[in-house]
Amino acid sequence: MNIEILHSLESFKTVYNQVVLESGNSDIWIIALATAVTLAIHSFIVLAIAGLFHNLDKKMRNRHIYGGNFVAYFVAVMLIVMSHLLQIMTWTYICLAFEVLPDSAKTFFFAGEMYTTVGYGNYHLSNKWEILPIFIAFTGLFAVSTSGAALYSMMGALVDRGNNGK
Repeated sequence: MNIEILHSLESFKTVYNQVVLESGNSDIWIIALATAVTLAIHSFIVLAIAGLFHNLDKKMRNRHIYGGNFVAYFVAVMLIVMSHLLQIMTWTYICLAFEVLPDSAKTFFFAGEMYTTVGYGNYHLSNKWEILPIFIAFTGLFAVSTSGAALYSMMGALVDRGNNGK
């Protein structure tokens, strides 16, 4: 890479100002706050579900109850899936409040596709909202990662229990 190219790159401040100017979006701070809040809530929910699972698994192990922990794992998976659907619905209502798209169904599909980073649909956003998919995808990626880590932890408890013969 040519060092002269590095010197010709614009500063972070310049790029940031261009993005804000191009989008003309003064509501971006509300969207950034929504991103942080929805991630924090999702993380708390997943942490609570994982904690409850591990406590229940420990109690069942101490009482020599076998098989119940698999049911508890299935319930935990369903609760985590519901928490993701709740987060998609939250983004749907945020987008509806800002009138990003014309109707509720399109808005739900948009939020779901951006959250899961599928990006299948052909949505035409105004310049003001071009940055919105980045925020929604960001929350989806981190929420799925958090959920995956929790589910891995719970599955590990089931596998360890099976390997120890207890």
